[in-house]
Amino acid sequence: MPGPTLHFECLERSGAVRYRSVDPRSLLIAGWAGRDPVAVQSHIEELAALGVPRPARVPTVYRAAASLLTRSDVIEVAGRGSSGEIEVVILSLEDGLWVGVGSDHTDRRLERSSVTWAKQLCAKPVGGRLWRLDDVETHWDQLELRSHAVIEGRRRLYQEGRLSLLLPPRSLIALAGIRGELPPGTVLFGGTLPVPGGISFASRFEMDLADPVLGRALTHVYDVIDLPEEG
Repeated sequence: MPGPTLHFECLERSGAVRYRSVDPRSLLIAGWAGRDPVAVQSHIEELAALGVPRPARVPTVYRAAASLLTRSDVIEVAGRGSSGEIEVVILSLEDGLWVGVGSDHTDRRLERSSVTWAKQLCAKPVGGRLWRLDDVETHWDQLELRSHAVIEGRRRLYQEGRLSLLLPPRSLIALAGIRGELPPGTVLFGGTLPVPGGISFASRFEMDLADPVLGRALTHVYDVIDLPEEG
C-alpha cells in the first residue's frame, strides 16, 4: 500500500535543484549491514545478551509499511522506550536512484520480542533533500554519517562514522532488490552505526550526511513526543 506523498528537493552535482513529489510504494530496512563480519557478529552477541532475537540471516532486510515514512520534524511514540538511528537512504525514482538521510526509529522494548514488529511501530523520518547516487558513488566510502541526540536536556554526539563501515550501495540493492534492481517507489534504509554511549531515548534527534569531496551535507532534525503509557 503506498505511503503518504513525500516532497523533496533533488540536488544535481551541477547545482541545479528540482522539486519532486514521491508516492513511496515499498519500505525496506537493511539490518546487520556492516562490512566487518567480526564486528557484526560481536554486535549480534551483545544484543542477544539483552534479549534481542538473533537474525535468521546476516545481512538481512526487514520490510515495513511505506506509510511509516514521514517528512515531518515531529513524531509521536508510546512511552520512552524507543530511539532513533541514522541511516543513509536510497530512493528509487522514475529517473534513477537518489540518496538521502533518515532515521530508522525503533521501539527497543518490543525489539526483544520481534525486530520486525519493533520497526513497524515507529515513524521513519527522512530529510527533505536528495543527491543523485551517480554523483556520489565513486567516493561513497568517504561520505560521513553523524547524529546528535538531546537526552535529558543535554545534546551529545550519538553516532559517527564513514559509509565505509557499511555495505556499499550496489550490495544493498542486490540484497534488497528484485533481480538486482529497486523498482521505482522503493525506499531502502542502508543500515546504521554503533552507539558508543549506549542506546537512549532522546527528545530530539539530529542527522547529518556529509560529503567532504563535494563540500555539502544533507541534514534533518526531528523532535520526539512521548505519549503517556496508561497501561
